[in-house]
Parts: sequence; C-alpha cells; structure tokens
Amino acid sequence: MKTTLFVLFILCSAMTFGQLAGSASANAQPLQMTGNPQHAQQHDMATESPLVGGRADNYTYAHGERPLWEFGPATQPVPLGDVAREYRKQKMNAKKAEFVFEKQGS
Repeated sequence: MKTTLFVLFILCSAMTFGQLAGSASANAQPLQMTGNPQHAQQHDMATESPLVGGRADNYTYAHGERPLWEFGPATQPVPLGDVAREYRKQKMNAKKAEFVFEKQGS
C-alpha cells in the first residue's frame, strides 16, 4: 500500500513539474489580434457548375402533379378494437400445455 501511494505521489509530482516547464512565463499576457489588410472587392462571379455532375445545360425539371393511381392502392387502417379481438381469438385457439408442473418442495 505504501509503495502504491509513493509511486502515485512521484507520478503526480512529475506531471506538475511537466506543466510548469511547458509554460513560457508566469505573467499574464493580453491577447493581441492581428489585423487583416485585405478588404472585400468587386469581381466577376465564378462560372456555373452543376451539383450532380455532367454539363451545366443537362438540367431538366418537370412541373405538375402526379396522378393518384401512380401511388398504388390506398389501404384503410384497421381499427384497434378489431386488432384486439383478432389477437384474443388467436390466444383462445392457441395450443395449450398438456402438463402443468407445480413447484415442489419448500
């Protein structure tokens, strides 16, 4: 136990001295932001480039609505009561266990 504490003490003190040696000086120095001599200037815009690849004149689009028959048959949701009744019927018709084991002993 004493050896473990001694090793831990040496390790912590080594880390402390490592942090002290890394700092240049103990005095606080204010942050000085350097200025940027470049300013915004007017210039021509870049050439157009498509996002999906290919040439710039390959772009096509369509306008309008799709007919409802393209989306397939509309299904009606089954009411929750009907789902519960069907589940109850399946539970009643399920095969039951032939033997019932009861806990024996104390």
